[in-house]
Amino acid sequence: MNRPDLERASRAIEDFLTALGHPPGSDPELSETGRRVAEAFAAELLTGYADDPAAILADATASVAPGLVLVTDVSTTVVCPHHLLPATGVAHVGYLPGERVVGLGALARLVHCFARRLILQEDLGQRVADALVTHLGAKAAACALDLSPTCMIARGERAHGARAVSVAYAGEADTMRSAFEAALLVRSRR
Repeated sequence: MNRPDLERASRAIEDFLTALGHPPGSDPELSETGRRVAEAFAAELLTGYADDPAAILADATASVAPGLVLVTDVSTTVVCPHHLLPATGVAHVGYLPGERVVGLGALARLVHCFARRLILQEDLGQRVADALVTHLGAKAAACALDLSPTCMIARGERAHGARAVSVAYAGEADTMRSAFEAALLVRSRR
């Protein structure tokens, strides 16, 4: 992956603001906006491209555990590739182990690996589930995302308070679906 050109990105943001009629020199609050936006995208919002899902799931332990492994409420932020606006919320990730399990923190790192890219919410969930089957050898996997999409809330419909929920499955989906949904239902009744 190429190193980000922060100076060029900063100038591009300044040009963008100028083209919209808000030149950075016209308002002291905008004087550092180009740099701040460039740094936020390069150092935080899009760092997932440098992460390798196979490496995240490589530190696994042999296990014969037959039951569902589920981690809920993993806080995350996704940047919509269509509007470059964030969606924030939580991910719930579960899998039925094959012959190996990973530490629970690896599931959160896997979510962030894909969430810190330009990606649609639906694709994020599918990539997480697919990675668990492909790289960990899970029999089945699922990822549910419950996000508040800024592109729907702050623009367009301005549907304040709206949430977008998507669920993706991989592997033996029929077996996974009932276990995953039952576990989430129990969790929601707490």
